[in-house]
Amino acid sequence: MSETQATTAATAVKPLFLNNPEEQEAKLDFVEYWRTLRKHKWAIFAFALVVTLVAGVIAFVSTPIYEAKTTLLIETNKQKVLSIEDVYGGVGASREYFQTQVEIIKSREVSLKTIIKLKLFDNPVYDPRVPPKGFAAFVKQIGFATEEAPKEWTEEKLAEAVLAKFTSDLSIEPIRLSQLVVIRFASPDAALAAKITNSLAQTYIENDLDARYQMTRTASVWLQEQLTGLKEKMNQSEQILQGFREKQGIVKMQENAQNGASQQVEQLQMRLIEARTRRAEVESTYKTVQEAASAGDLASQPAVLVSLQVADAKRQASETQRALSEVSQRYGKEHPKYVKAESEFKSASDNLNRQIELVVGGINNEYQRARSTEKTLEAALSSARGSVQSVNRKEFELGVYEREADSNRQMYDMFMKRAKETNVAGDLQTTVARIVDMAPVPLKPIKPNKPLIVAVALFMGLLVGIMLSLLMELLDNTLKTTEDVENRLKQPLLTVLPMLDSKETERNISGRMVLDAPNSLYAEAIRTARTGVLLSSVDLPSRTLVVTSSVPGEGKTTFSSNLANAHAHTKKTLLVDADMRRPSVAKSYGIDPLSLGLSELVAGTAKLSDCLHKVDGSNLMVMTSGAIPPNPLELLHSARFAQTLEVLAQNFEIIIIDSPPVELVSDAMVIAAITSDVIFVTKAVSTPYPLARKSLQRLRRANAHIVGVVLNSLDFNKAEKYYGEYSGYGKHGYGTYGSTYGGTYGSGNIAPAAKKTV
Repeated sequence: MSETQATTAATAVKPLFLNNPEEQEAKLDFVEYWRTLRKHKWAIFAFALVVTLVAGVIAFVSTPIYEAKTTLLIETNKQKVLSIEDVYGGVGASREYFQTQVEIIKSREVSLKTIIKLKLFDNPVYDPRVPPKGFAAFVKQIGFATEEAPKEWTEEKLAEAVLAKFTSDLSIEPIRLSQLVVIRFASPDAALAAKITNSLAQTYIENDLDARYQMTRTASVWLQEQLTGLKEKMNQSEQILQGFREKQGIVKMQENAQNGASQQVEQLQMRLIEARTRRAEVESTYKTVQEAASAGDLASQPAVLVSLQVADAKRQASETQRALSEVSQRYGKEHPKYVKAESEFKSASDNLNRQIELVVGGINNEYQRARSTEKTLEAALSSARGSVQSVNRKEFELGVYEREADSNRQMYDMFMKRAKETNVAGDLQTTVARIVDMAPVPLKPIKPNKPLIVAVALFMGLLVGIMLSLLMELLDNTLKTTEDVENRLKQPLLTVLPMLDSKETERNISGRMVLDAPNSLYAEAIRTARTGVLLSSVDLPSRTLVVTSSVPGEGKTTFSSNLANAHAHTKKTLLVDADMRRPSVAKSYGIDPLSLGLSELVAGTAKLSDCLHKVDGSNLMVMTSGAIPPNPLELLHSARFAQTLEVLAQNFEIIIIDSPPVELVSDAMVIAAITSDVIFVTKAVSTPYPLARKSLQRLRRANAHIVGVVLNSLDFNKAEKYYGEYSGYGKHGYGTYGSTYGGTYGSGNIAPAAKKTV
């Protein structure tokens, strides 16, 4: 990096996020869908091809099915000599009639007659006596099918057994806005299909003729039987009617027999209504007075106060009571004036009570008179009604006889007319329908439609493949882009490390990428992380950085090794392997794993100089993990470890600690609590963001200061192509750096490891 760029980076205000969620432009969902489809396009095409091939094979090995079609015209303009709908079953040109005929064609009776007529049960396709094949035969062989007792087959039973398959292959559809019905039948045998449709239409016509003929004969016989009895019954009823009239001497009683009696009844009813009304009014007053008498409050009742004597007595009682009250306030009870006033008050009260009793007695007498009047009128009305009812009974009995005679006469006339019409109907049998178009033998099968099946299978395969790819992408909760890191983890992005090839991922090569391939994209990404770390706290004389991740295999050791080498160019740097569960730093630099290291230094069994190892070709000092203690967490949590870090901070400007993953052990949180900064490494398209978010939350709870997140192992070409990661590295050819960048870091030649586009 040039001096101008370094100065600009040092003086510019560094934003917290490279992709601030608040400043992001709204993305169209279909763009993301398109990238997902591009990513899985070959899998989608392969799935669609497999589905198409399977469907094609099934279509080409399937038995061809032929369909025959017969067109039938339902007649509605028959010669209607008869007027009885019972004989013809509701013949008419209405829609209901047409629909009824269609349902008759579909009926079970017509189908069974057609099956028996053609003896379809002798055809191998429909013969129920043929042993089952395919899956049914397999089920029977393995013993799951129920053994049935041998049947004695008759034509009727065979037809019943064939009926289900016959109706499933049969289709009957009326043509809209016409009187035509199309009968279709599908069968592997083309000739049989045509024969069945024609035979079904003819069977329907013959069945209708036979049914109407049988109905006509039945009706004719029944009518003749009924006429004889009806004639005798009519004669008997007329004789009984005439005899009753002569015996009772009745001549048009409905007009003049009840005039006087009905007027008397009406007058009595009016008087009775008036009497009941009067009795109800008096009874209401009577009940009110009785309730008031029980409560001792007769003086306040309106029915009592309406009497002038009661009102005057009540007024006198009130005046004497008021006078007594005034005297009692001035004189004692023995004073003559008090005695006089008290005597007058008692006299007035007694007078009031007598007047009230007289009024109450008058009300009781009036109530009794009203009840007596009502009962008298009820008895008179009952007597008048009895005489009227006697006449009504005679008229009712006469009406019964007259209606019975009229009914018998009408019934006889109607049956006589219908008998004549039915005799004529037997000679006028017309068909209910006629065949317009006989079914020819079909030449081409209707199914399987091979081109359509293949096309639909291809379309459905593509559709299902697309849905599966979108579902897989929706269920993929890993971090794929820099935007995912900042939007989902809510942490600033420190740098993005490219994916290394299989050779570069070896431990002894990947840990020295900054040294061995300084012009590579990976080395430049490491230097970007170094710049971010230095700019985060410029004034600190010493920095202790902890590098950790969520789970193993995310590249934290490789990143910490290369970051330490990058810092070693400008500052005195120490790389400490604190991952005592799976130490890896020693292998990266070819150091003996059994050499003295961090555990011996903290325990005080070795000196600092004995635990430091210099990296060849670099100013970097490395401290391995040393001997692995029984419980590494106790060692890292001890006060001696914190004192050891203070001593190291006095000797080095940058200390980078490679710690264990956060989700496996608590070592990283213990170390992060006593260091200045934490760098969190996550692997692209591998680490689920909920897991990374949980790890960061645990670090924050330990009061760790997180500098940023490193997105490791990102394939820039795929990220730009499938995820919208516009880094520009793959597009603009920045896979390697030339002499301009190489000279800055002391190497004019491009190392072999950097010649590959990463």
